Amino acid sequence: MATLARPAGPFALGTFSAPDGEPFPGLLTMDRVLDLSRTLAWEPSGIRAVLERWEEALPVLRTLAHEDALDWRPLDGLRVHAPVEPRQIFQSGANYRQHVIDLEVAHRAPDDPRSVEEARAEIAAVMDRRAAEDLPYVFIGLPSTIAGPYDDVVLPSWAKKPDWELELAAVIAKPAYRVSAEEALEYVAGYTIANDLTDRATVFRRDMPAIGTDWLRCKNAPGFTPLGPWIVPAESITDPGDLRVTLKLNGETMQDESTKDMLFGVARLVSYISRTARLLPGDLVLTGSPAGNGIHWGRLLREGDVMEGSITGLGVQRTRCVEEKA
Repeated sequence: MATLARPAGPFALGTFSAPDGEPFPGLLTMDRVLDLSRTLAWEPSGIRAVLERWEEALPVLRTLAHEDALDWRPLDGLRVHAPVEPRQIFQSGANYRQHVIDLEVAHRAPDDPRSVEEARAEIAAVMDRRAAEDLPYVFIGLPSTIAGPYDDVVLPSWAKKPDWELELAAVIAKPAYRVSAEEALEYVAGYTIANDLTDRATVFRRDMPAIGTDWLRCKNAPGFTPLGPWIVPAESITDPGDLRVTLKLNGETMQDESTKDMLFGVARLVSYISRTARLLPGDLVLTGSPAGNGIHWGRLLREGDVMEGSITGLGVQRTRCVEEKA
């Protein structure tokens, strides 16, 4: 495996394996990996087990990252898997101001009397009011959608308009229930990259318009959430609200936006989710996708496409699209 952009800070966490070996939880520093299942006293079976003891583990990981006399393995030659197996995935919709404006304009009714400029201005005003006064929009994804950061993405035969949605994902460190926005970031272990693929053709239930969206159908095909390559501790990310989210399709930049454009930041999302659900260690909070999706460009995913997604300080994931075999 080719080494890609190094993560911010002195270390990151990931899941690795030898080409024919079993996955193991690893500590990544520079271009080397330490098997934590053989190093930590409680022999964690995976990264989620490390996160379940995060307050105890974090100072140990800081020390290990600077210890040379350990059984380090070169990253080159190891397979990189999704960094964590979450029990729950919380996905945020319509959370980037420019993205929502673009989608609303693109989906205007044919008889809408407004010009594009008028529509954009009206929708922008609505977004600003929503950020100030309203609540986030969050739905739930399936853990079976998780794939590795360099795995092929299988496009199901029924998905007629598969699209990309690169997103910042927060990884939960400890159980969070009814926490305030002011304390919410204390429950975040770190951050990683998620590409929350969506089949645009099945987002809406045409046969049941009163029901609205069908998130099961459009987002939960196996492998529709490439994750990683690693988890960068929150202490190494100065401001999750000021990161660059970039997706390239076959080398051409399609998404390139700052997380400053989010309507609801990580703290507000975690707090809002925790009012209803109990967040658990290793759970993912996907923060929404910025402008520049395929539906905006009129160019959806197809066989042979290569997506390269990066977020400041979190590394790069690279996935190739393949058609589902009969």
